[in-house]
Amino acid sequence: MSDFKKVLIANRGEIARRIIRTCRRLSIPTVAVYSDADRDALFVREADEAVAIGPALVKKSYLDMENIIRAAKETGADAIHPGYGFLAENSAFAERCVAEGITFIGPSASVIRLMGDKIEARRQMKAAGVAIVPGVDGALSSVEEAIQAAQEIGYPVMLKASAGGGGIGMQVVSSDDELEKAFASTAQRAGSYFGDDTLFLEKFIAAPRHIEVQIAADQHGNVVHLWERECSVQRRNQKIIEEAPSPFLDESRREALCQAAVRGARSIGYTNVGTMEFIVDEQGQFYFLEMNTRIQVEHPVTEEIAGVDLVEWQLRIAEGRPLQREALPSAPQGHAIECRVYAEDPRTFMPSPGKIETLRLPDGVRLEFAVTEGDQVTPFYDPMIGKIIAHGANRPEAIRKMKEALGRCVVSGIKHNIPLLVNVMDHPDFQAGAYTTKFVETVLKDCGQGEMRT
Repeated sequence: MSDFKKVLIANRGEIARRIIRTCRRLSIPTVAVYSDADRDALFVREADEAVAIGPALVKKSYLDMENIIRAAKETGADAIHPGYGFLAENSAFAERCVAEGITFIGPSASVIRLMGDKIEARRQMKAAGVAIVPGVDGALSSVEEAIQAAQEIGYPVMLKASAGGGGIGMQVVSSDDELEKAFASTAQRAGSYFGDDTLFLEKFIAAPRHIEVQIAADQHGNVVHLWERECSVQRRNQKIIEEAPSPFLDESRREALCQAAVRGARSIGYTNVGTMEFIVDEQGQFYFLEMNTRIQVEHPVTEEIAGVDLVEWQLRIAEGRPLQREALPSAPQGHAIECRVYAEDPRTFMPSPGKIETLRLPDGVRLEFAVTEGDQVTPFYDPMIGKIIAHGANRPEAIRKMKEALGRCVVSGIKHNIPLLVNVMDHPDFQAGAYTTKFVETVLKDCGQGEMRT
């Protein structure tokens, strides 16, 4: 039984469907909000109630706080789940929910604000004893200051937006001239995307691994980790394949990484579900990258190896209930891999909107899809249409299941990235677990100019 009378989902697509599924199992009525472009979407039909909140443009719909709050009040929703993206890490929205007497299913506004500022997040983690990438600990006021700092750190360096995220507002520079050229344009891009043009510098770590730790913290001071996820298969600094646990870490490094994540989360008084992200160099040294104060796209792989429902955990924590530590196994259970399916060209990564003429999905694996056959993929939102999650007793079995599942997918009417996913699964470096964030470039190069295997 839940304390919540009704939960409004301030999101769309597959994550909205995912939240609806857990709420239905817990007998919690749900409210979907939707833009004009999503009027006929699956998540709208599956929710108990649905409220239109504006036109297709996100600024006038899914980012419109006033319309979302109004929808919650009109339907009697006493809690809002933000999912990921959109308003999930918007501290002003979290504050507004509290002011309106609505539970925000996530951490406090002050913590969201703190970890959304990359400079302050670095300072906090450093104070907590969590290793950070060598760099400047404050905002850069001028290009001259940036050049001086880069010379002290040593090129190459990564110029980053303090408010950045999702791979946006980042640029590698290798000389004073490159930094001078990049400074103004990166600041302008950061200001345009995030409303904050503050920049800072970090040492650039070539070809690292991107590994993150899933944590959960309740309102009673309990903080736990649910092990790590390997997220190094990326295109344009955005993940496309994740797996848990990481094939790179041995037990001692896994324990050190997970305990660092717990220590960092505890130091800021974190509550609810969140993710501590790290980059790991060739020697296995890990450095804090950022914290995502929300549920992640890739949360299913953790659920598969931990045997938990993280959305349910979010709801229970938001209700003020203590974590059920005894619900966790003593070690990861098997191995899980997630492939994100995008409506995009598998080589150029350009979005491919259009009507899905055919969509046949495999059985024997977990499916989290936003669309069905005959649906229209619009150009207004992220082109991810779904996720395939394979779980096995070990990594080779999980890879085998994923390869079989991808081979049984039939999608027509749009371009999609399944051919790229197949080639990743077949690549000897992936099968050996010997890959970094530069791996997709290697796969594309090895494929040459011919057709990718499907």
